Amino acid sequence: MSNSRVSAGFTLIELMIVVAIIAILSAIAIPAYRDYIVRTQASEGFIVASGAKAAIWDFLTDKGQYPSSNESAGLPTAASMTGKYVSSVKIEDTGIITVKYAMAETNENLRTSTLQLSPINTGGTISWACNGTIDPRFLPTACRKS
Repeated sequence: MSNSRVSAGFTLIELMIVVAIIAILSAIAIPAYRDYIVRTQASEGFIVASGAKAAIWDFLTDKGQYPSSNESAGLPTAASMTGKYVSSVKIEDTGIITVKYAMAETNENLRTSTLQLSPINTGGTISWACNGTIDPRFLPTACRKS
């Protein structure tokens, strides 16, 4: 008589190993995904501010100085420049653009934060320095230091 046994599936230890591997991968992936979502929301501010950046450049080349407000730059009021996560985009008197995040859909890590884009005139172009109250790990890619 032969004592051959037919395999009927996975053993309990094999299933436990698979579950442990999935738990480890999800423990890494879920926080990274949450940070990605907040960075995506913060990037909307950079995109909504692109109109203000162009208006500042036009004003600077035309008048030789920075605009003092949205109205002087030919833009609508700060409260009308919004997005899904951005509540306002305001031009300060030195050309600084302040983006506020306070919409209901905005992640709580970003909801009370601001992104400030400061113009740096390099003679023929404007570079933008990013500041504000956003946690550095949530800054848009264009603002990150390499």
